[in-house]
Amino acid sequence: MKLSSIIVEDEETSRKILKNYLKKYCPNVTVLGEAENVEEALVLIRNNDLDLVFLDVEMPYGNAFDLLDKVGDINFETVFVTAYNHYAIDALNAHASYYLMKPISIDELIKAVDYVTEIKTKEEALQNQVLVPKTNTVNGKITIPQQNGFEVINTADILYCKADDNYTEIFINTNKKKVVSKTLKYFEAILKDSGFARVHKSYVVNVNEVVKYMKGKGGSVLLSNGKEIMVSASKKSNLLSYFK
Repeated sequence: MKLSSIIVEDEETSRKILKNYLKKYCPNVTVLGEAENVEEALVLIRNNDLDLVFLDVEMPYGNAFDLLDKVGDINFETVFVTAYNHYAIDALNAHASYYLMKPISIDELIKAVDYVTEIKTKEEALQNQVLVPKTNTVNGKITIPQQNGFEVINTADILYCKADDNYTEIFINTNKKKVVSKTLKYFEAILKDSGFARVHKSYVVNVNEVVKYMKGKGGSVLLSNGKEIMVSASKKSNLLSYFK
Protein backbone atom coordinates (compact mmCIF):
# COMPACT_ATOMS: atom_id res chain seq x y z
CA MET A 1 0.00 0.00 0.00
CA LYS A 2 1.31 3.44 -0.97
CA LEU A 3 1.56 6.08 1.77
CA SER A 4 1.66 9.82 1.07
CA SER A 5 3.73 11.64 3.66
CA ILE A 6 5.54 14.82 4.64
CA ILE A 7 8.55 15.41 6.87
CA VAL A 8 8.34 18.16 9.49
CA GLU A 9 11.80 18.78 10.87
CA ASP A 10 13.75 22.01 11.44
CA GLU A 11 17.19 20.47 10.84
CA GLU A 12 18.02 20.10 7.15
CA THR A 13 20.49 17.26 7.75
CA SER A 14 17.89 15.27 9.68
CA ARG A 15 15.35 15.79 6.89
CA LYS A 16 17.78 14.52 4.29
CA ILE A 17 18.71 11.45 6.34
CA LEU A 18 15.08 10.51 6.93
CA LYS A 19 14.14 11.11 3.30
CA ASN A 20 17.03 8.95 2.08
CA TYR A 21 16.15 6.17 4.52
CA LEU A 22 12.54 6.19 3.36
CA LYS A 23 13.53 6.07 -0.29
CA LYS A 24 15.91 3.17 0.26
CA TYR A 25 14.14 1.08 2.88
CA CYS A 26 10.46 2.08 2.70
CA PRO A 27 9.62 2.37 -1.02
CA ASN A 28 5.87 2.45 -0.36
CA VAL A 29 6.26 5.90 1.25
CA THR A 30 6.11 8.94 -1.02
CA VAL A 31 7.39 12.18 0.50
CA LEU A 32 5.25 14.99 -0.91
CA GLY A 33 7.02 17.80 0.88
CA GLU A 34 9.17 19.02 3.75
CA ALA A 35 8.62 21.70 6.38
CA GLU A 36 10.94 23.20 8.96
CA ASN A 37 8.35 24.90 11.16
CA VAL A 38 4.72 24.79 12.20
CA GLU A 39 3.41 27.27 9.63
CA GLU A 40 5.08 25.53 6.69
CA ALA A 41 3.75 22.20 7.95
CA LEU A 42 0.20 23.57 8.19
CA VAL A 43 0.31 24.62 4.55
CA LEU A 44 1.46 21.17 3.44
CA ILE A 45 -1.13 19.39 5.58
CA ARG A 46 -3.98 21.54 4.30
CA ASN A 47 -2.94 21.24 0.66
CA ASN A 48 -2.28 17.49 0.51
CA ASP A 49 -4.18 14.30 1.21
CA LEU A 50 -1.75 12.69 3.64
CA ASP A 51 -1.51 9.24 5.16
CA LEU A 52 1.51 9.89 7.35
CA VAL A 53 3.41 12.80 8.92
CA PHE A 54 6.92 12.38 10.28
CA LEU A 55 7.04 15.00 13.01
CA ASP A 56 9.91 16.41 15.03
CA VAL A 57 8.82 17.63 18.44
CA GLU A 58 10.91 20.75 18.97
CA MET A 59 10.84 23.39 16.25
CA PRO A 60 11.17 27.17 16.05
CA TYR A 61 8.01 29.15 16.84
CA GLY A 62 6.04 26.18 18.19
CA ASN A 63 6.35 22.45 18.71
CA ALA A 64 4.70 19.34 17.32
CA PHE A 65 1.78 19.53 19.73
CA ASP A 66 1.07 23.12 18.73
CA LEU A 67 0.91 21.94 15.13
CA LEU A 68 -1.50 19.13 15.91
CA ASP A 69 -3.72 21.51 17.86
CA LYS A 70 -3.88 23.85 14.87
CA VAL A 71 -4.68 21.02 12.47
CA GLY A 72 -7.68 20.07 14.57
CA ASP A 73 -9.41 17.19 12.77
CA ILE A 74 -6.48 14.86 12.09
CA ASN A 75 -6.99 12.27 9.34
CA PHE A 76 -3.40 11.07 9.05
CA GLU A 77 -1.08 8.93 11.16
CA THR A 78 1.78 10.57 13.04
CA VAL A 79 5.28 9.23 13.66
CA PHE A 80 7.21 11.37 16.12
CA VAL A 81 10.94 11.69 15.44
CA THR A 82 12.90 13.26 18.28
CA ALA A 83 16.11 13.19 20.27
CA TYR A 84 14.18 13.47 23.55
CA ASN A 85 12.44 10.52 25.16
CA HIS A 86 10.51 12.59 27.71
CA TYR A 87 7.87 13.47 25.10
CA ALA A 88 6.73 9.85 24.79
CA ILE A 89 3.70 10.21 27.07
CA ASP A 90 2.60 13.40 25.32
CA ALA A 91 2.99 11.65 21.97
CA LEU A 92 0.78 8.79 23.13
CA ASN A 93 -1.81 11.27 24.34
CA ALA A 94 -1.66 12.84 20.87
CA HIS A 95 -2.44 9.39 19.40
CA ALA A 96 0.94 9.01 17.74
CA SER A 97 1.34 5.79 15.77
CA TYR A 98 5.04 5.45 16.56
CA TYR A 99 7.85 7.19 18.43
CA LEU A 100 11.31 7.18 16.82
CA MET A 101 14.41 8.27 18.67
CA LYS A 102 17.31 10.06 16.97
CA PRO A 103 19.62 8.90 15.57
CA ILE A 104 17.02 6.94 13.62
CA SER A 105 17.31 3.18 13.60
CA ILE A 106 16.56 1.78 10.16
CA ASP A 107 14.90 -1.28 11.72
CA GLU A 108 12.66 0.93 13.87
CA LEU A 109 11.80 3.12 10.90
CA ILE A 110 10.74 0.07 8.91
CA LYS A 111 8.64 -1.11 11.86
CA ALA A 112 6.98 2.30 12.10
CA VAL A 113 6.10 2.35 8.41
CA ASP A 114 4.88 -1.25 8.49
CA TYR A 115 2.66 -0.41 11.46
CA VAL A 116 1.13 2.61 9.72
CA THR A 117 0.69 0.58 6.53
CA GLU A 118 -1.25 -2.02 8.50
CA ILE A 119 -3.47 0.67 10.04
CA LYS A 120 -4.20 2.25 6.66
CA THR A 121 -4.84 -1.11 5.02
CA LYS A 122 -7.46 -1.95 7.64
CA GLU A 123 -9.05 1.50 7.26
CA GLU A 124 -9.25 1.08 3.49
CA ALA A 125 -10.83 -2.35 3.84
CA LEU A 126 -13.45 -0.89 6.15
CA GLN A 127 -14.13 2.04 3.82
CA ASN A 128 -14.55 -0.32 0.89
CA GLN A 129 -17.42 -2.12 2.54
CA VAL A 130 -20.78 -1.43 0.99
CA LEU A 131 -23.10 -1.15 3.95
CA VAL A 132 -26.77 -2.07 3.96
CA PRO A 133 -28.48 -0.15 6.80
CA LYS A 134 -30.07 -2.48 9.33
CA THR A 135 -32.71 -0.21 10.84
CA ASN A 136 -36.21 0.01 9.45
CA THR A 137 -36.04 3.79 9.31
CA VAL A 138 -33.50 3.65 6.48
CA ASN A 139 -34.93 0.87 4.37
CA GLY A 140 -34.33 1.23 0.65
CA LYS A 141 -30.84 2.70 0.96
CA ILE A 142 -27.28 1.52 0.56
CA THR A 143 -24.03 3.35 1.20
CA ILE A 144 -21.17 3.75 -1.25
CA PRO A 145 -17.71 4.19 0.31
CA GLN A 146 -15.75 7.34 -0.39
CA GLN A 147 -12.29 8.44 0.66
CA ASN A 148 -13.59 10.60 3.49
CA GLY A 149 -16.67 8.57 4.47
CA PHE A 150 -19.61 7.23 2.51
CA GLU A 151 -22.48 8.39 0.34
CA VAL A 152 -26.04 7.23 0.98
CA ILE A 153 -27.97 6.25 -2.15
CA ASN A 154 -31.65 5.42 -2.50
CA THR A 155 -31.92 2.04 -4.18
CA ALA A 156 -34.90 3.40 -6.15
CA ASP A 157 -32.51 5.87 -7.82
CA ILE A 158 -30.30 3.10 -9.20
CA LEU A 159 -31.06 2.23 -12.84
CA TYR A 160 -28.67 -0.69 -13.23
CA CYS A 161 -25.35 -2.14 -12.15
CA LYS A 162 -22.68 -3.33 -14.54
CA ALA A 163 -19.81 -5.72 -13.84
CA ASP A 164 -16.24 -4.56 -14.44
CA ASP A 165 -14.01 -7.43 -13.33
CA ASN A 166 -13.96 -7.24 -9.51
CA TYR A 167 -15.57 -3.80 -9.58
CA THR A 168 -19.16 -2.75 -10.15
CA GLU A 169 -20.33 0.35 -11.98
CA ILE A 170 -23.56 1.71 -10.48
CA PHE A 171 -25.61 3.91 -12.79
CA ILE A 172 -27.98 6.37 -11.12
CA ASN A 173 -30.93 8.18 -12.70
CA THR A 174 -29.15 11.51 -12.29
CA ASN A 175 -26.75 10.42 -15.05
CA LYS A 176 -24.07 9.69 -12.48
CA LYS A 177 -21.89 6.61 -12.24
CA LYS A 178 -20.30 5.21 -9.09
CA VAL A 179 -17.50 2.64 -9.21
CA VAL A 180 -17.20 0.33 -6.21
CA SER A 181 -14.66 -2.39 -5.47
CA LYS A 182 -17.29 -5.11 -5.04
CA THR A 183 -18.39 -7.77 -7.51
CA LEU A 184 -21.73 -7.69 -9.31
CA LYS A 185 -22.68 -10.87 -7.45
CA TYR A 186 -22.39 -8.91 -4.21
CA PHE A 187 -24.82 -6.26 -5.45
CA GLU A 188 -27.16 -8.90 -6.81
CA ALA A 189 -27.42 -10.31 -3.29
CA ILE A 190 -27.96 -7.02 -1.42
CA LEU A 191 -30.43 -5.62 -3.97
CA LYS A 192 -32.52 -8.71 -4.71
CA ASP A 193 -35.21 -7.75 -2.19
CA SER A 194 -35.43 -4.20 -3.58
CA GLY A 195 -36.79 -5.03 -7.04
CA PHE A 196 -33.52 -5.74 -8.83
CA ALA A 197 -32.99 -8.68 -11.19
CA ARG A 198 -29.85 -10.24 -12.67
CA VAL A 199 -30.56 -10.27 -16.40
CA HIS A 200 -27.08 -11.03 -17.71
CA LYS A 201 -23.70 -12.09 -16.37
CA SER A 202 -22.71 -8.43 -16.56
CA TYR A 203 -25.92 -6.66 -15.54
CA VAL A 204 -28.34 -6.25 -12.64
CA VAL A 205 -31.29 -3.97 -13.46
CA ASN A 206 -33.88 -2.11 -11.44
CA VAL A 207 -37.07 -3.79 -12.65
CA ASN A 208 -39.08 -0.67 -11.80
CA GLU A 209 -37.09 1.20 -14.46
CA VAL A 210 -37.87 -1.31 -17.26
CA VAL A 211 -40.20 0.31 -19.81
CA LYS A 212 -40.06 -2.30 -22.55
CA TYR A 213 -39.07 -5.92 -23.18
CA MET A 214 -38.05 -7.06 -26.66
CA LYS A 215 -38.41 -10.75 -27.47
CA GLY A 216 -35.56 -12.98 -28.55
CA LYS A 217 -33.66 -16.02 -27.32
CA GLY A 218 -33.07 -14.04 -24.19
CA GLY A 219 -34.37 -10.75 -25.47
CA SER A 220 -33.49 -7.34 -24.15
CA VAL A 221 -34.93 -4.67 -21.89
CA LEU A 222 -35.21 -0.94 -22.43
CA LEU A 223 -34.76 1.18 -19.33
CA SER A 224 -36.36 4.55 -18.59
CA ASN A 225 -33.18 6.41 -19.58
CA GLY A 226 -33.12 4.76 -23.03
CA LYS A 227 -30.43 2.21 -22.19
CA GLU A 228 -30.99 -1.18 -23.84
CA ILE A 229 -29.56 -4.19 -22.02
CA MET A 230 -29.37 -7.71 -23.37
CA VAL A 231 -31.02 -10.48 -21.38
CA SER A 232 -29.32 -13.86 -21.35
CA ALA A 233 -31.47 -16.94 -22.05
CA SER A 234 -30.73 -18.37 -18.62
CA LYS A 235 -31.93 -15.17 -16.88
CA LYS A 236 -35.04 -14.58 -19.01
CA SER A 237 -37.50 -16.46 -16.81
CA ASN A 238 -36.25 -14.69 -13.71
CA LEU A 239 -36.85 -11.29 -15.30
CA LEU A 240 -40.26 -12.16 -16.71
CA SER A 241 -41.42 -13.46 -13.31
CA TYR A 242 -41.59 -9.83 -12.18
CA PHE A 243 -44.24 -9.07 -14.80
CA LYS A 244 -46.59 -12.05 -14.45
